[in-house]
Amino acid sequence: MSKSSRFKITAIVVAVLVVIVALWLMNRPESDASSQTTDDAYIQADLTSISPRISGVISQVMVRDNQSVSAGQLLFTLDSRDYQIALQRADAGIRSAQATLDSLKAQIERQGSEQQQAQATIDASQADLQLAAENRQRFSNLARDGSGTRQAQQAAEATWKTARATLMKNNAALQAIKDQTQVLRADQEKAAADLQQANVAHADALLNLSYCQVKAPEDGIVAQRVVRTGSYAHTGEQQLTLVPLNRLYINANYRETQLANVRPGQSVTFHVDALPGITFTGKVESLSPASNVSFSPLPAHNATGNFTKIVQRITVRIVPDAGQKNLDRLKVGMSAEPTIHTDNP
Repeated sequence: MSKSSRFKITAIVVAVLVVIVALWLMNRPESDASSQTTDDAYIQADLTSISPRISGVISQVMVRDNQSVSAGQLLFTLDSRDYQIALQRADAGIRSAQATLDSLKAQIERQGSEQQQAQATIDASQADLQLAAENRQRFSNLARDGSGTRQAQQAAEATWKTARATLMKNNAALQAIKDQTQVLRADQEKAAADLQQANVAHADALLNLSYCQVKAPEDGIVAQRVVRTGSYAHTGEQQLTLVPLNRLYINANYRETQLANVRPGQSVTFHVDALPGITFTGKVESLSPASNVSFSPLPAHNATGNFTKIVQRITVRIVPDAGQKNLDRLKVGMSAEPTIHTDNP
């Protein structure tokens, strides 16, 4: 075989191999690649909207736009005079309710003493009635056998009736004291409830007064500040936004054909358009439970004769590794290009 023939055969073999490799690469599943990259990714953070829990005039603003603040730091205050008056009114309500309750307790205690005195009077009246009854019977017997006078019998009868009336009167007085005690006890229960309600009103007034100071719930950067001294703020009306730059993440929208081997915990490298030449590292935190179009207000309906298959995109959340250099230069909304290394679980 001539040299030119061998060269032709070799060229044909190489060409066939190239075609085979090309066909294999063309038909190879996209997810089999050891790394998956997308440029449809953006840096995000869970923004915190700051709004007052009460209404009032803004009396002082302590922060500027783009200022870094710490959790618990005072952001702005509302005019507290109305709420201080409300607290004083609640204090007075507690004192009034407590005074009423104390007065009723004292009255009930006096009723107890009066009840004891009334019972003692009844005991004495019962003794008088018993003696009068015995005298009545004795003088009646004496008058019957002639050894006693009719006048003495009548006097004994009158004494017995007087003693009986006195006992009935004293029993009625004791019952009136008991009835009054029941009324006072009912008033005492109501006064105790009024005192509890006054304490609740005081706690509410104290809480509202504390709301006059609006503090940062977490570390972050001040953004979208509209709060101004002297303006009136309504309850729940946004005054500024806190951007927690220490808790950034990337929402990367990958094609569904790329995700067969993507798992949480896999390592990621990413670049940011605003910082060329700098490589950041991170980890896959989670994958969205549904495609992006599933959350659309008007999801696609494919039950028609004009169906066109479209590769869906699913959001992968990526968190940067802590402690990296230049991490503080990342900003919410920056475009990123992450690469997930599926061969490094």
